[in-house]
Amino acid sequence: MTWAKELEELRAREALAEQMGGEEKVSRQHGRGKMDARARLAALCDEGSFREIGKIAGKGSYDEDGNLTGVLPAPFLFGKATINGRPVVATADDFTIRGGAADAGISRKMVQAEKMAHEMRLPIIRMIDGTGGGGSVKTLEMIGATYIPAVPGWSDVVKNLDSVPVVALALGPTAGLGAARTVASHYSVMVKGLSQIFAAGPAVVDGLGASYKGPDDHQRAKEELGGSDIHTRNGVVDDEVGSETEAFARARHFLSFMPEYVGQHARRTTPHDDPNRREEALLSLVPREEKQVYSMRRCLDYVFDTGTVFEIGRMWGRTAITALARLDGWPMAVLASDPSYLGGSWDAKTSEKVERFVKLADQFRLPIVHLVDNPGFMIGREAEIAGTIRYGVQAMNAVYRATVPLASIVLRRAYGIAGSAMSNAERYQYRYCWPSGDWGSLPIAGGLEVAYKSELESSDDPTATLAEIKARLDKVTSPFRSAERFNVEDIIDPRDTRPLLCEFAELAWRKLESEA
Repeated sequence: MTWAKELEELRAREALAEQMGGEEKVSRQHGRGKMDARARLAALCDEGSFREIGKIAGKGSYDEDGNLTGVLPAPFLFGKATINGRPVVATADDFTIRGGAADAGISRKMVQAEKMAHEMRLPIIRMIDGTGGGGSVKTLEMIGATYIPAVPGWSDVVKNLDSVPVVALALGPTAGLGAARTVASHYSVMVKGLSQIFAAGPAVVDGLGASYKGPDDHQRAKEELGGSDIHTRNGVVDDEVGSETEAFARARHFLSFMPEYVGQHARRTTPHDDPNRREEALLSLVPREEKQVYSMRRCLDYVFDTGTVFEIGRMWGRTAITALARLDGWPMAVLASDPSYLGGSWDAKTSEKVERFVKLADQFRLPIVHLVDNPGFMIGREAEIAGTIRYGVQAMNAVYRATVPLASIVLRRAYGIAGSAMSNAERYQYRYCWPSGDWGSLPIAGGLEVAYKSELESSDDPTATLAEIKARLDKVTSPFRSAERFNVEDIIDPRDTRPLLCEFAELAWRKLESEA
């Protein structure tokens, strides 16, 4: 006597699960240019590493004798896998089964995936395609009653945000709970033209008589209401990519900088770049003309280990660059001004982006390098309407609350409250300044004529007098005058930036590893 018959039934049920929504619906999924859920899991995870959990869960069909005739699998797949050789929980919505709606299957699978990530302290990757929850009007008729909304297991989603890295890939139209699951992450990606995110889709919006009235073409309506052109530029989603394959690569890359859980240290890679490399181009990177811009991204490439800069959120909050990178193999969080956009002034969205990024670095214990060229918060009526000062102060608060080591390099400007957000001035300031440094409570050029109004008015040649005043102040504002008073710690040759930051990285990680 063996259990061979039961194992035969198990294999039959597993085979039915692998059919997903059936040949026609899988073909339709592929016809939309989308991979199916199982193909996505295979592409995301290390080859052969995915071990599915709850594979045969779903709704069985039986004949009058109680024999199994078919199975409609649950529209959510999850399991244990490895990415870059490290364990993760990988999940995928199956759009071929009623558009991925969780009411079509067993919501406990989704809940268990989140619980597994939290309790086993594993990163979780959500591949979201469809509503990922909620219900439909037809479902309500089948139930015979409505219900007060609740999201089973949402507390586990919240716990995971506090305890493990969470990555969300929007790989199709995502609405309702699917949209919420995308946003409730540490790093999120949309695929251009393939994924859209809405609180509710175009048909629901139009049906409720809301302000949006989309075009007749369904795909164009989805793009206009919630495409990646919108949500990767307003901060709802971090990054936009051109294909699913690129989305998987970015998820893997992001996780390579992360620990597996809060409390574990991120991993150093084998150094491949000379920590003492001195780039000659840094000497002329900052122009002498104060209003001339330069490429901060070039600076990042010169300073950090070659090929390691991984920028996050490039399309929104654009006056700040936020990235992960390595110094002599050590993982670091990078915050940098972008003088090529709005002159580097922090607006409301930039401040929101800075706050989120600094909190991420502090939570996962990544030392921060801040490359500073900040003329202040954005000013003017539109900036006031946007509440810039509130968001700006919240960004500064995040910097002051952060407990990870932080080093700042002042390349050029540091003015006002925004400039003071370069680091926590109440702690030891691990800071270096370039000879191009220009700082103060406000830009001198903006208040010169007001401060010296009477002198200029009484002058026979106001233009010449203004030039004389400016020449005098240029001497006063020299960064060497600040260094005389130890208002700045060190002025350095820009070419020494990388060697000094590699030294900081080693000391910072020495401190972090002593916390364990």
